[in-house]
Formats: sequence, C-alpha cells, structure tokens
Amino acid sequence: MINESFECENCGKNVSKSAYTARDHCPFCLYSKHVDINPGDRNNKCLGLLKPIGIEKFKDTYKIIYKCERCNELHKNIMEKEDNMELIISLSIQK
Repeated sequence: MINESFECENCGKNVSKSAYTARDHCPFCLYSKHVDINPGDRNNKCLGLLKPIGIEKFKDTYKIIYKCERCNELHKNIMEKEDNMELIISLSIQK
C-alpha cells in the first residue's frame, strides 16, 4: 500500500500523507484520482479525476461515492476525520 502526499489536481492544495491509511482523496475538496485497482496499489491506468457525488453509511462511518470524469466508473472511499465536513454534509443532502 502506498501512502503519499500529493497536490490535488482539482483544488491545487497540498495534501499530506494520512496518519493511518493510504491517502486516497483530498480532504479540502474531497476529489480523488482514479489511480487504484485495489486500495493503495496505484495500478489503475485511467488516472481520471473522481468527482464526489454522494455519501453512504458504512459501519460506524461513511463512504464518499465518486464518479470518474474520464471513464464514468463509480468508486467509493472511506471518509477521513480531517475531511471537509461542510462538503460531506452537502453531499449527504443532494438528491
């Protein structure tokens, strides 16, 4: 599993490594990049931006639902505690 810092291709902010798992999305704008086949492997060749489109309950937390802007595949990532809660809430009330 690869855990690395990166510059978000959507908002341009510098994103630090996660303290507890492989970082898979920007905590500021919630966008991700279609880089993994399995969590943290960085083996996906698509490399499209994953746009956050919704939220779903998962165990004692939530998953962010994404749609790839390049290949249209749906993808899910577990929310992290430092994620922008205002955006999480806005995604949860969208219809």
